[in-house]
Amino acid sequence: MLKVGLTGGIATGKSYVSARLVAAGIPLVDADVLARHALDPGTPGLQAVRERFGDGVLAADGTLNRARLGDIVFRDANARRELEAMVHPGVMRAIDAFFKEHCSREVRLAVADVPLLYEVGAEPIFDRIVVVACARETQVTRVMARDGASREAAERRITAQLPIDEKVRRAHYVIRTDGSFADTDRQVDEMMEKLRAES
Repeated sequence: MLKVGLTGGIATGKSYVSARLVAAGIPLVDADVLARHALDPGTPGLQAVRERFGDGVLAADGTLNRARLGDIVFRDANARRELEAMVHPGVMRAIDAFFKEHCSREVRLAVADVPLLYEVGAEPIFDRIVVVACARETQVTRVMARDGASREAAERRITAQLPIDEKVRRAHYVIRTDGSFADTDRQVDEMMEKLRAES
């Protein structure tokens, strides 16, 4: 089975590409969803975050206040690395289990959507890596519109990740989302055809 890693930068259009892959019937697991569940109430992950960052990152109902935690970790690289160390090992174990499950069913191609794939050193577990990319200014504009963020906050979030040009350089396939949806769809369809041929 071909294990494919899908990644990109914040607001590059990765969710759109993921949805196209799922609609085409390709099994896909989302690391962001796994990471969110790792910090659900009652989990060891949330307890570790509370111990490290304090009760201030919790909402009144005891759930994680993600916006408050985000404000902390996007301003402090060390805090961000500590948070990733708490969450990512469990996420990667879940991704490994996902691939094993689909391999046992003789599925030829499966995808893991991992936003921080390069940042956490996950390259070796994938046979192919697809990067979704767009111009930095497009990212900034999209983050501001999507999250109601200031330009400064958008820039900070983008800068916290590995530069998109570096991700593009290391990818097997690149999907550019600067153009129309039709153009993105064409690129995704061509990529799927090639991946299926390689699987």
